[in-house]
Amino acid sequence: MGRVIKKRFLLGVIISANLWINFFTYAVEAQLPLLPKLSLETLKLEKTLKQQKFSDCVLLDGYCLFKLSDRKSNLRQRIKYTEEQLTAVRKLYLQSEEPIKIFHPGDEQQQNIYVTVENRKIPVLSLYARDTIGEGINLEEYTQQISNNIADGLKTTKEERQLNFINRQAKIAGFIISLMLLANLFLAQKLKLLNQAKLDFSRENQTASLTNQLEQRKKFNLKEVHYRLLQLAQITIWVGGCLIILGLFPYTRPIQQLIFTLLRIPLYLIIIIWVCYILIRLSYAAIAKINTAITNNTLASSYVFNPDTNRRLQVRMNTFSGLFRGIVTCIWGGIGLFTALAIIGINITPLLAGAGVLGLAFSFAAQNLIKDTINGLLIILEDQYAVGDVVTIGEVSGLVENLSLRITQLRDGEGRLITIPNSTINLVANHSNGWSRSDLKIPVDYQVKADLAIKLIEEVAMTMYQDCNCKNSILEPPQILGIEDFAERGFIVRLWFKTEPLKQWDISREFRRRIKNTFEEAGISLPLPQQQIWLINQSTTDN
Repeated sequence: MGRVIKKRFLLGVIISANLWINFFTYAVEAQLPLLPKLSLETLKLEKTLKQQKFSDCVLLDGYCLFKLSDRKSNLRQRIKYTEEQLTAVRKLYLQSEEPIKIFHPGDEQQQNIYVTVENRKIPVLSLYARDTIGEGINLEEYTQQISNNIADGLKTTKEERQLNFINRQAKIAGFIISLMLLANLFLAQKLKLLNQAKLDFSRENQTASLTNQLEQRKKFNLKEVHYRLLQLAQITIWVGGCLIILGLFPYTRPIQQLIFTLLRIPLYLIIIIWVCYILIRLSYAAIAKINTAITNNTLASSYVFNPDTNRRLQVRMNTFSGLFRGIVTCIWGGIGLFTALAIIGINITPLLAGAGVLGLAFSFAAQNLIKDTINGLLIILEDQYAVGDVVTIGEVSGLVENLSLRITQLRDGEGRLITIPNSTINLVANHSNGWSRSDLKIPVDYQVKADLAIKLIEEVAMTMYQDCNCKNSILEPPQILGIEDFAERGFIVRLWFKTEPLKQWDISREFRRRIKNTFEEAGISLPLPQQQIWLINQSTTDN
């Protein structure tokens, strides 16, 4: 069963990752150097990627003048040469008052673009017939378009260095800075309020009931999403505003492009992390919403649940909530990981193909972990115990504070947190599943009449059952079983209280207090250990 669930989980991750890659990433061609070529299809894919044509912009002062398309091995070199030549043309053009001249001699197979500045002829770019594939025009028309773009770009370069243009851009930059400061002050105030609200939720959640805890958990997750989105907006405002300001001036625009180039992949990774985090928090809120709906008896209006089932359902929902949160975190984390690998240029196709082999090797190396997971899943599905139950596992007893697929954590009476791997759990005694029982054994002095003692004990037990403070905790009338045993202190009267889960200890303590007061009022003292000593005279024995 665990193996089937693992296969379905892996299949879901692969399908989701492929959807994200198709919609949000571009084609990649690099492969992991340490992975072997898994098949002929992998070799064909690598060969196809090497022959594939790519396109990129030729920049001048940060503007994209036109795009060149070529094989990846040639594209970067052609763009670098063209940008260097255009930079040399721009320097001469800015120092000259004469107009530039652009011409492109050549034939149907090759066109060479030249720019003339102050009688100096500078080669800029050579175009070939293969460059027009996919453009829908011939080489002559394509070359003319690029020549016009170069002329317009150089003209814009000269206009942007005029004093009037610089002053106008400076005013725009000042306005943008003012907006950034105002937006930052507004967001800082909102973040302060949300942070205070999160602290209040944390304090209230410690003393709230289970239903209120689920509701507060949902609100906390929504507040957390709101808080992180405001943080993201704050960072976006500062980073985006600075980049916009850098792009306003021709002298700083190359810095803007350099930042874009250096931070493109880290920025994509940061966005992926933020998106995954927001989706995880939203999923947490949805899980809390569903759990709240169930524990508020929304389903009970359609299905007949008895009180014991409803109480147990609330406890189980708290356990399932933690389990589902872990599953959701793994799913979104896996999708984010595969998306990040695709963005940084790693071909995930052979990686996914090798996942089966790696999974097999991992299964041999982590057999105990797999056993823990399978046993933990069975514990949860069979409802052996849940978070909030008091259990005895082997020789350890305590309150279940955490239950995951791998471990169970108990808090014992001394406050110690005990962690138990699920694979080692064989025998479990659950003291709070459905209902509990207070098993009381009351010692009575041998000098007291048995009927009187039983009558007083029964009166105290029935008084507690009818008491408004105890009635909600006692499910049924108490059972007086009678004299259980004869001990050193006296005879033992045994009785049972059927109580709400985890209420048996409170009822036992309260009953002992009341029966002691009742015995004292009736003149019955608590029995002490008794022992008879017989003294035999030795001389009498001899006679």
